[in-house]
Amino acid sequence: MDVVIANLPALLRASLVTLGYAAGSMVPGFLIGLLTALARLSGVKLLGWIAGLYVSIIRGTPLLVQIYIVYYVLPDLTGIDLGPLASGLLALALNVGAYVSEALRGAFLSVPAGQREAALALGLSGAQTFREVVAPQALRIAVPSLGNSFISLVKDTSLVSIITVVELLQEANLAIARTFRPTPLYLAVALIYWIISSVLAYALRGVERRLSRGVTARR
Repeated sequence: MDVVIANLPALLRASLVTLGYAAGSMVPGFLIGLLTALARLSGVKLLGWIAGLYVSIIRGTPLLVQIYIVYYVLPDLTGIDLGPLASGLLALALNVGAYVSEALRGAFLSVPAGQREAALALGLSGAQTFREVVAPQALRIAVPSLGNSFISLVKDTSLVSIITVVELLQEANLAIARTFRPTPLYLAVALIYWIISSVLAYALRGVERRLSRGVTARR
């Protein structure tokens, strides 16, 4: 227990890095997912094929392999070395983007076609229909999946420790290298991840309840 108390401030600081890293990956990941979903729904075969291939590759390969490819293979192919921090962010963003795209695509498809037709009949353009009618409903439907993706992303940040990014797990590894006390430190890390995930899950349920009340009130 003493080793945990001694290293707790560093672990807590590293947990903030983990949260920031997850948020920093989720923002571009959401944009990638949105563009991918729109490409697959666009009806343009080439765009749909490229987007589908991207989703298939990401979902069909381990995140750990993707991190290695971005960190080691990408510099060999392009001559551009992003460094550990940017490489980890890029790998996580590309990974979560594929899952976000599927969540958004399903949400867009779940909006009744009759609402699109009614909006077009009222004189709204295709872009206006998407922006004013389809997107708000789809995003509300996608909130649970997007929230779960973010919670998973927080835990997935532990994998970037393999490329020396000092997040929560790597901070624990550094402490273990100094103290040779892996058991209490790894248990402490697991507890911190569990607390973070539980808090985020509770916040997500609150958002879902608020959105549900909004829908009920409008009805």
